[in-house]
Amino acid sequence: MPAKKPQPKKSKTSKRAVTLDAGAFDRRLARHHDELRWLYMELYDNGDMFAELIDQMRCFFKERPADLRALDASREIHGTWYREQKMLGMQMYIDNFAGTIKGVEEKIGYLERCGATCIHLMPFLDTPADKSRSDGGYAVSDFRRVRSDLGTMDDLARLARTCHERGISLCMDFVMNHTSEEHEWARRARSGEGEYMSRYFFEANPAVIEQYTRDVPQVFPTTAPGHFTYLPELGQSVMTQFYPYQWDLNYRNPRVFNEMMYNFLYLANQGMDIIRLDAVPYIWKQLGTNCRNLPQVHTIVRMMRMIGEVVCPGIALLGEVVMAPAEVAPYFGTPEKPECHMLYNVTTMATTWHTVATRDTRLLRRQLEAISSLPSSYTFLNYLRCHDDIGWGLDYPLLAAWGQREVAHKRYLNEYFLGDVPGSMSRGALYNADPVTGDARFCGTTASMCGIEVAGFEGDAAKMDVAVQLDVMLHAYMLTQSGMPIIYSGDELAQVNDYSYRDDPEKAEDSRYIHRGAFPWDLVDNIDVEGSVQQRVFDALRLLERVRRIEQLFSPDARLRPKDYSDRAILWLVRECGGETLHAVFNFSDTPKTIWMPEAGEYVDLLAGEREDIATVELPAWGFFWKKRGW
Repeated sequence: MPAKKPQPKKSKTSKRAVTLDAGAFDRRLARHHDELRWLYMELYDNGDMFAELIDQMRCFFKERPADLRALDASREIHGTWYREQKMLGMQMYIDNFAGTIKGVEEKIGYLERCGATCIHLMPFLDTPADKSRSDGGYAVSDFRRVRSDLGTMDDLARLARTCHERGISLCMDFVMNHTSEEHEWARRARSGEGEYMSRYFFEANPAVIEQYTRDVPQVFPTTAPGHFTYLPELGQSVMTQFYPYQWDLNYRNPRVFNEMMYNFLYLANQGMDIIRLDAVPYIWKQLGTNCRNLPQVHTIVRMMRMIGEVVCPGIALLGEVVMAPAEVAPYFGTPEKPECHMLYNVTTMATTWHTVATRDTRLLRRQLEAISSLPSSYTFLNYLRCHDDIGWGLDYPLLAAWGQREVAHKRYLNEYFLGDVPGSMSRGALYNADPVTGDARFCGTTASMCGIEVAGFEGDAAKMDVAVQLDVMLHAYMLTQSGMPIIYSGDELAQVNDYSYRDDPEKAEDSRYIHRGAFPWDLVDNIDVEGSVQQRVFDALRLLERVRRIEQLFSPDARLRPKDYSDRAILWLVRECGGETLHAVFNFSDTPKTIWMPEAGEYVDLLAGEREDIATVELPAWGFFWKKRGW
């Protein structure tokens, strides 16, 4: 039997409001209808299912709360609200940060003190109680329920309203590629119901499974090898590209696309502002291909963009595309047919840590040059680290031209950040290490990777000065980039690695929990203790963020470009806007440097707020400066 269509509750808005909004819906639909129908029919050739989609879009539109419809209208006028200069994200797990959704609401005052204008709540939808089978919340068992220990959907909607009243946006993860094996669809498929089996990929032919194994790269070859999981009760295998308990959805089935779009719109109507599309390059599978970045994926994302612009145009789509640089930009679509509003700046993040380990900025300069050549409307989300591991997806052909071999270089990077290389103060853990290839990813908090953990353990004040300087410099560099910056909750307090996960049987096998520790509320009071590590890092970041928010040189319209400099350890970024120029210079080495300015004269130090005549600047190890010329 087909799943029941969603039945929205009766609207509580006035008849006049609904009438006015109905007109808005029709105008928006008219703008997108023909392209949406053409793409849908190209993919599915099913007019009845398309008609159902449009009907349900109208229902979800009518049930969109009045305050969100007003926000939609305002953001339609603004156009690119998510690119505003004031945007600063903070990422967190609800339970680690405040226990529950209500707890997050109670802590909004602290988030405002941090300057956060966007809160990314890590996965909070219903998931298996066994954490070893939840993938940190990415194995969703119900897209319409909040995890019971975190609260309810009503709590979420109330948090969204409170955030909007305070000028804060909410971001959530939408896990499109798969469901938990405990999802209703999976349970019914396991019982042999054909309607639900068709929503996944079941296969009994060993030759087909062998072809997938040959053609499709594995996501987690060490911790979850293979592409299928055998189900003895059915005598068949189901596709599970990530983990055996996460069943891949079959988007070749229009029922899957429609139902997932209804879930998407339901969550948007709870007040979500940014919806992160998890693992989006994987969502379309085609035998005989590598099942990555296929054209049909872009068709689906384009349709999602249009569906959102018709029903809830105030939301933004954030794509998680952890791929080679050339495969990332296409997910923006084109100016005429856009897809995602924002994308993670994954390669730049990994290249940043490569630069720390090598003291060589050449690869980072190339990466930033490539980004600066893209259309200015392309918006990246910039970060130093997130909930996930750091994969060393670098430009190895270019590194090879400079004499660095891929396998050896990856090994060096992991050894450096483990602290096994002379001169490194980093600490962390490997993730998904492959003893055969020697490949591995890395996990650790920003503070621990910068050496704050080691300096604190050793009680070495000089080492702590260097570690804090590196931590602050990296944040300044991130804030200099164009796009939306996001900080992982706890980094503003220099939170170090949490090794207690090793004592928890449900977490011990996943080293990513080393940087997902509980928020250190006991350290918050140290923000006001002069000279403490927390005060030094917190105040430095707040100063950087305040300057970024008020200076026109950090506006989304400013032009950013890297500047050539003879010293490989120096990264020189130039921002230009309104006749002013910002020289942002970063020393990626533990050796002091003398920097020669392009022309001697008067500059404004944006952090000190002072004007000075200079020709050269002395930069300490891991130092930086923001100096403005022309005003």
